Amino acid sequence: MSKFLPFAALLACFAAPFAAASETATGEFLAAQRCEAYQSFNKGTNPGSVYTVPGTKYEIHEINTSAAEWYRVYIDGTAGLRWVSAQCGTPLSMGNTDPSGGATGGTCHTADVFDNFVLASSWQPGFCEHTSAGPTKPECQAMSNGSLVMKHLTLHGLWPNKASCGIGYDTCSTKALNLSSATVSYIAPWMPNFYYSQDLGDHEWSKHGVCQTKLDDDGYFRQAVDLVKALDASPMGQYIDSHSGGKISKAQFYSTVASYFGTTKAQNNFLLTCSSGYLQEIRVTLPKDIRSTASIKDAINGVYAASRASDSSECGESISVEASGK
Repeated sequence: MSKFLPFAALLACFAAPFAAASETATGEFLAAQRCEAYQSFNKGTNPGSVYTVPGTKYEIHEINTSAAEWYRVYIDGTAGLRWVSAQCGTPLSMGNTDPSGGATGGTCHTADVFDNFVLASSWQPGFCEHTSAGPTKPECQAMSNGSLVMKHLTLHGLWPNKASCGIGYDTCSTKALNLSSATVSYIAPWMPNFYYSQDLGDHEWSKHGVCQTKLDDDGYFRQAVDLVKALDASPMGQYIDSHSGGKISKAQFYSTVASYFGTTKAQNNFLLTCSSGYLQEIRVTLPKDIRSTASIKDAINGVYAASRASDSSECGESISVEASGK
């Protein structure tokens, strides 16, 4: 293609959204300064007034042109993907994707190339009462009318995680979920949506479960439930369970983690997320090779994260623990 465009065509290029000229990319962007993170840099929109944090690495998902004047990076679970200026920091080991969708350094939709697992364990009453989606769920409606009572941690998901893909490592196969009735009975008390439907199970399997092939669907969900049961039985889980209807301290939670594991390094494997000050989830970083579910300590097996995961929904110091039912 010629490097020179007719004037009319050049005007058309500038009239079109910059995203149309973007290219998928992978790698990390190291922020050197506090910069606005735009939903659209062309329009200058920044919902939530989101800024980069100096010294923080962000996963790159796109570049706007081959000149890479703007990078689209993953900020967190609330802000999602945002555009930041190249002048804000430095790209690290960046690669573009090829036309077939494969990225240099590994694709984000190929099974078994992930780095680790993240166990997402929910505090069900907090989800039901303090999120917009909660009241629409049959298990939450049952809790509201008193026909279902949840007083322990539950399973949201067990997610294979690949750092270079941000939240985009998923959907590695189209294999459908086909659980045995015995498995459904086993997991329902710990993933109560299964009492009423298979919607959450279908979602978790098709998005996350298929990205590991060591276990079939029955084995995957049974392992995930065993991990939640182990977390619930741990001192951290019991600290939360025993304060249902009250409050917990984030500092005390992490002190409990350090005491249980015998090292403060384990604190990086745990993240507490909240909505309006109410506990939503406990996320636990686990190694790719989970050798035991006898306890959460055995599951982590001394493999400690270098730093705690970052999320804008991370809880503050004082955390309310919603009780089950009205």
